[in-house]
Amino acid sequence: MKKFALIGTAGYIAPRHLNAIRDTGNELTVAMDINDSVGIMDMHFPESEFFTEFEEFAAYVEDEAIKGNKLDYISICSPNYLHAPHMKFALKNGIDVICEKPMVLHSDEIDTLAQYEKKYGAKVNTILQLRLHPSILALKEKVANAPKDKVFDVELTYMTSRGKWYLKSWKGDNAKSGGVATNVGVHFYDMLHFIFGDLKHNEVHYRDEQTAAGYLEYAQARVKWFLSIDANNLPDNAVQGEKKTYRSILIGDEELEFSGGFTDLHTQSYERILDNKGYGLEDNRVAIETVEIIREQELTSNPENYHPLMNKLV
Repeated sequence: MKKFALIGTAGYIAPRHLNAIRDTGNELTVAMDINDSVGIMDMHFPESEFFTEFEEFAAYVEDEAIKGNKLDYISICSPNYLHAPHMKFALKNGIDVICEKPMVLHSDEIDTLAQYEKKYGAKVNTILQLRLHPSILALKEKVANAPKDKVFDVELTYMTSRGKWYLKSWKGDNAKSGGVATNVGVHFYDMLHFIFGDLKHNEVHYRDEQTAAGYLEYAQARVKWFLSIDANNLPDNAVQGEKKTYRSILIGDEELEFSGGFTDLHTQSYERILDNKGYGLEDNRVAIETVEIIREQELTSNPENYHPLMNKLV
């Protein structure tokens, strides 16, 4: 049984980590969040210690290590801009990391974290759950078996409505979240790289606080993409769940069906990590560099490469 800590326990994604820790037969020793609305812990680890101040959490972790109760992993679900400092704390204490996406906001932080790994002998693992999805794996195999000079035409559309709270939270602050393409899209860019190979070209056609669109070329794909949290962009056939969502990946004329199959991907990720098969720093580099460019480069006017939904915006 491994000893875990969890930072960001009150966040949206934390329940998937709590489930994964429990379902892999491990123990949550301590948790931390500046928000104390963490009653969900009672369903999983009611005996876990809990702190609302990072300094108290850090002191507890270090004191327990001196007593012989060193943690094995710290799982990080904190706001995006805090991922790097929270990972550094874990690594400096010789504790392996499991970090939510996006791993970091800036690609140079990957190099710094690699130095921390080398110096302190601990490892960063990340959640790249789409790499485990059956439909994604099937598509990857199809592309791998295609002629090497085959380039697929892909249209990626992802819209997930968010209320007014979103832009008033840290997620609406580009410096803290990386903007909409980073916060809701980074795992899609990782998926595209995972399936279609090296990134060759990156254009950004539209970018505001709720919507981004552009064009990417990979070794085996030309991708027109559109991401939005603006409910006004949703089509009539959007799916009503906990929030209205529309998700579509067209490869040529064929729709990739991956709306289901997500429920246990975090648990599968944890199983791989515990078996020393997790995705590490370098596995994240292309996606982090992709969203970094999307966030920072000047917009390009190139109608030939526009996603069809650009017609709503220009």
